[in-house]
Amino acid sequence: MTLNQLRALALALPEVTEEPHFEKTSFRVKKKIFATYDERTNRASIKLSEIDQHVFCSGDGKHIYPVDNKWGKQGWTLFELEKAHPDIFRDALTTAYCTVAPRKLAEQVRPADD
Repeated sequence: MTLNQLRALALALPEVTEEPHFEKTSFRVKKKIFATYDERTNRASIKLSEIDQHVFCSGDGKHIYPVDNKWGKQGWTLFELEKAHPDIFRDALTTAYCTVAPRKLAEQVRPADD
C-alpha cells in the first residue's frame, strides 16, 4: 500500500481532510485525527479503541502493533503498509474513522447496528 492508496481510501470517507502533521500526513474528520502516514517508514498510525487494537494486532502482530509509548495505550496502532493485508487495513482505517467521527458520519459508513 502506498500513500496514494491510503489517501484514496481515507478521502472516500465522509468529510475527511488531509493536512500536514509535523513530518507526517494526517487524515482528519471534524479536525480530529484518525490516521497519520509516515512516508519515511511507509507506516500508517491509526486510532482504534483498546478492543479494536487488540483484535487487529492479534491477527498480525508482526506488521500491526501498538505504538510503543503512551499513544499506543490510547489505541494508536502502527500498520506496516508494505506487509499489511489491504483488506485488513481498509477495515482498520474505517474502524478508526468511526472511532473519532461524529455518530451521524460514522453511521454513513457503518450502520448503527453494525
